[in-house]
Amino acid sequence: MRRLLLAIAIVIAFIQLPASAWADPIVQATTPAAPTVQATVPAAPIAPAIGSLQGPGPLGLWPEVFTKPKVLIFCKTNGYHHASISTGIAAIQKLGAENGFLVDTTADSTWFRPKILKRYAALIFLSPTGKVFGPQEEQALEGYIHHGGGFVGIHAATDCEYNWQWYGDLVGGYFKSHPKQQEARFYVVDSTNAAMQGFPNPWTHLDELYNFKYLNPDIKVLLKIDETSYEGGANGDNHPFAWYHEYEGGRSFYTALGHRDEDWTDPLFLHHVLAGIRYAMGKK
Repeated sequence: MRRLLLAIAIVIAFIQLPASAWADPIVQATTPAAPTVQATVPAAPIAPAIGSLQGPGPLGLWPEVFTKPKVLIFCKTNGYHHASISTGIAAIQKLGAENGFLVDTTADSTWFRPKILKRYAALIFLSPTGKVFGPQEEQALEGYIHHGGGFVGIHAATDCEYNWQWYGDLVGGYFKSHPKQQEARFYVVDSTNAAMQGFPNPWTHLDELYNFKYLNPDIKVLLKIDETSYEGGANGDNHPFAWYHEYEGGRSFYTALGHRDEDWTDPLFLHHVLAGIRYAMGKK
């Protein structure tokens, strides 16, 4: 009788086991969850400003992005100071306001630091004279050009930094002398270039007529002067007066015009300068 009661108790206990105890242990194996995807989609690069420098450079994007591109006028003089510099500054500021670029101005060479120059799509050397840079400023300007920067030299920009040949090659030449101001005949060499559009050919103009003691052989001449038309020329048949060229990764435009205040109210000359600025900024 005891054996019968024990068997009945065992059967009842077995029936009351939870359903999980009946499961096949293989079926109970847990499938591991798929790993969470951690990859991050990289942010889209910031679009460079118009006239931007080529490549990011050691300090980030060159130049810094602004709503409008900016240019810097540099006009330090340690030699002759042209009275027309102030007139030229006002005229370039007006060109900027009318053509969508901002204009800063300085005669302080310590602005020539990478973190400052990277703000500008072009540098405009408006008749600086003499020795204006030390080694740190020279290095900054070289770095700016090597990053694709733009340079515009106006009038006495060739009367500057005679002991730094790199600069002479950048601006395209070195000033030698000039006779008294007088009218002369000019010939347009490249009438297809925007900087020469609208110029009569030949063109008669009164200015301070520069002679050059050095000319970079790689410059592309836009305008030359006819030495038979005035007194005091010293470069002979090949006497360029405005030019441009690419230089060590950057762009350079130079015009020897612009000595007189009257030049800065002349629409033809202002168009000439504006086209040079646009070229330096990388705009067509």
